[in-house]
Amino acid sequence: MIRRLWPLVAATVALGIDAYVLAGVLPRIADSLLVSVAAVGLGVSAFTGAYAFSGPLLSGPLVAGSTRRALAVALILFNLGNLVTALAPGIAVFLASRVVAGLGAGVLTAVATATAAAMVADHERGRAMAMVTFGLSTGTVAGVPVGMLIGQWAGWRWTMGLVVLIGIVSMVAVLARREPYPAIAVVRISENLRLLRTSSIATGVLSAFVLGVASLGLYTYLVPMAQDRDLGGWAFALVWAWGVGGVLGSALIGRPLDRWGSRWLLPLVVAVLVVTLAALTWTDLVPVWIVATALWGAAGWASVPVLQHLLVRDRGRQAMAIIAFQMAAMYLGSAAGAALGGRLLDTGVSAGALPAWAFGVAVVGLLSTLVLIRIGSSTVAVEPAEERCEQR
Repeated sequence: MIRRLWPLVAATVALGIDAYVLAGVLPRIADSLLVSVAAVGLGVSAFTGAYAFSGPLLSGPLVAGSTRRALAVALILFNLGNLVTALAPGIAVFLASRVVAGLGAGVLTAVATATAAAMVADHERGRAMAMVTFGLSTGTVAGVPVGMLIGQWAGWRWTMGLVVLIGIVSMVAVLARREPYPAIAVVRISENLRLLRTSSIATGVLSAFVLGVASLGLYTYLVPMAQDRDLGGWAFALVWAWGVGGVLGSALIGRPLDRWGSRWLLPLVVAVLVVTLAALTWTDLVPVWIVATALWGAAGWASVPVLQHLLVRDRGRQAMAIIAFQMAAMYLGSAAGAALGGRLLDTGVSAGALPAWAFGVAVVGLLSTLVLIRIGSSTVAVEPAEERCEQR
């Protein structure tokens, strides 16, 4: 199965790097473009906003007639946007390029995940979705530190060059596949938007947003959190613990997901997130922080394919749109969590107190997933009026 999916996984590795790497080189970009850090920070918002827009609204029209073409167009937009970012002479071009990259990334995530799920048998769907999430987590965990080192050594433009290089390699791999990609049902935009009126989908999207706030949003402040709790000497180890946990969580959740199903695993995974954030809130012991941080990363990333699996169950025709809404909500939650953390710090809240705030948000996430489990089995899927398929 892995051999069939690796081009899609490679594409999401590039996306995982791109979504977070700019945060580590913002000051260098600001100095290069002669603007403030806040102005460059708008690039992160531009990427996230375009990502949230393009997945639900553009994936369907692009995939009509050819899954291969949709993947190619998404990767072209993604790579072109990142190339222009690397060459941007000023802030206006920089911001515009982030929008283009975000448009490609949103479509790419939705189409790649739906395609991966369609390329395998039903009993392997959990592993397929987990593999795509593995690409995202690997890009974030391994690619972001490497990108930051490149930025410090050769400049931030070469950091973006790394993203472009991986994106081009994945595009070549996607296009070089000889076998046809599976057909993906195409649903009108109006039908996609109607999904949000379905109680289970709306609750699932809300859960994705809340978990994004509590997990990925808090990660932004892991180093200052450790420093404020007199664990600054362990900050590097904690960053890697979170990263290794995230990679392992997304890589290993697939088989349990296929075996036991998402209805059991989703509340369990979110409960692990709640417990780990509680541990970070109420203790300063180094071993506890290392273990809890690793489990935090594992639970945060594992929750992505588990939630996807639950939401698209018995909704095969609408899988791409549902995944698009979920991933858009997750990235918006990540951005909102980072912004909320910054706002709390500005108002005098110590960095060491942020896990307590994230713990409260995670409890809300657990409650929302329990509600989702309760209503999911009784909700009738909204089926599209028309479907168009393709073979290549």
